Amino acid sequence: MNNFSCELITAYIGLGSNLEAPVTQINSARLAINQIDGVKELAFSSLYHSLPMGPQDQPDYVNAVMAITTSLGPLALLGGLQAIENAQGRVRKGERWGARTLDLDILLYGNTELDLPDLKVPHSGLAERSFVLYPLYEIAPDLFIPNKAALADLVAKCPLDGLRRLD
Repeated sequence: MNNFSCELITAYIGLGSNLEAPVTQINSARLAINQIDGVKELAFSSLYHSLPMGPQDQPDYVNAVMAITTSLGPLALLGGLQAIENAQGRVRKGERWGARTLDLDILLYGNTELDLPDLKVPHSGLAERSFVLYPLYEIAPDLFIPNKAALADLVAKCPLDGLRRLD
């Protein structure tokens, strides 16, 4: 798979943090994503407070969703996002849903469906996670999730589960 696409693709990135000043982590990640060659920001959601998934003995999260256009292929974009995570202190312990300084996920990459060892698009948990659906709906209410449903229908079926927008 090429590192660069011939056309500009609209992609959506989920951002989350619950360690080391989460709001600052999210804002720094937004700036860093905008510095990736071949990436341009289209929209950025409000910040949202959410309860942790998995182990509950960790701080609550701050989440957002960013819409971008990119000329990068999906794996090259993933590499750029992982470099940002690492630069902001992300430690990968193999623990699922553990606390982290920064988590950047490719939620959607155009209408592409991928099932690779390192990347699944649309993101596998997208349709059930309020902390992804509500910020995504805020910036792209008319979106259709490939092989899923209209975003508005997914949001309507998804309880808030403690999610609230930060002011």
